[in-house]
Amino acid sequence: MSSKSARGVIVGHGEFASGLLSAVQQICGRMDVFAAVSNRDDPAEELERILREHVANGAEIIFTDLPGGSAATAARRVMRDNPRLVLVTGANLAALLEFALGERCGPATAARTAVEKGRSSMDSSGGE
Repeated sequence: MSSKSARGVIVGHGEFASGLLSAVQQICGRMDVFAAVSNRDDPAEELERILREHVANGAEIIFTDLPGGSAATAARRVMRDNPRLVLVTGANLAALLEFALGERCGPATAARTAVEKGRSSMDSSGGE
C-alpha cells in the first residue's frame, strides 16, 4: 500500500471490490479515490488489520457488499477505535461514482449522498 491511501475502501467477497474499482476507473478515470480489498483469502483478523492500515493512512469511508458479511463486521470493529469512520453497506457502482465525482465534503455527508444515489439508481422493469 502506498503512503497516501485512498479516501474510500471498497471491501467484499471475491472480486466485488476490484470489479467495482475497475468500473469506476473505466467510467471516470479516477483510481485515486478507492482502494479495493477482498475477503477471499484473509481471515477476519487479517481483514481487520488491512482496514486499519487504510484508515491510518487516511481512508474515511468503508464501502462493503453486505450489511452482515465479514467485511462489514471487520469494518465495525475498526470503527470502535475510529468514531469518525463511516461504513456504507450494500455499495453499488452508482453510489461509488457519486462518491468519486461528487462534491468533496465530510465523510458523513459524502456517505449519505452516495447512499441516496445508490438507492435511487436501483429499478426493475419487465415481468408480468
